[in-house]
Amino acid sequence: MIGLTVRQMQYFDALAQTLHFGRAAKLAGVSQPALSAQIAEMEQRLACRLFERGGKTVRMTDEALALQPRIERILADIRDVETTARRGRPAMEGRFRLGIIPTVAPYLLPHVLPELRKHFPVLQLELREAVTASLVEDTASGRLDAFIAALPLDHPGLVSEELFPDRFFLAVPSGDPAFASPPVPPESPALERLMLLEEGHC
Repeated sequence: MIGLTVRQMQYFDALAQTLHFGRAAKLAGVSQPALSAQIAEMEQRLACRLFERGGKTVRMTDEALALQPRIERILADIRDVETTARRGRPAMEGRFRLGIIPTVAPYLLPHVLPELRKHFPVLQLELREAVTASLVEDTASGRLDAFIAALPLDHPGLVSEELFPDRFFLAVPSGDPAFASPPVPPESPALERLMLLEEGHC
């Protein structure tokens, strides 16, 4: 019997997500040597190499890529069991993995995090900042529990809830007549001068 532990699978999942031992240890909430030791023991029990280490880079082997979706499903099932067991107990406790888009995180989190710590001190909140497509994929596959992004969102496996409206502001030179009288029509050549976020940021 191989006898893999849930902890080893959690460390595997963290390293598969980050491909970096330091970041994986931080994500898992343990020291890097502890994570490395558990990954090494996991490889020994499975009798195969899961991660190729080369300098500062980490690469998943074919064996690890084959295991990844199965381990994600196992961890998702374990979370479902934990959720069922917590029914009837106070809400907002245990581990909660929340994703958030970079255009919202620096404005929302400084206000929300202190309140969460105040009202839910036992909640273990893990944050991940990424673009919407990555957050959708990670939530649908069970690597995240929820995420905050801009609407609309269209995914058959997800349910969305509007939290608040968020306005856009247009910053323009005060003496520029091309932008001084909004609204600017969509066909206006002045729009070619707009500086926008790169693709993926809604």
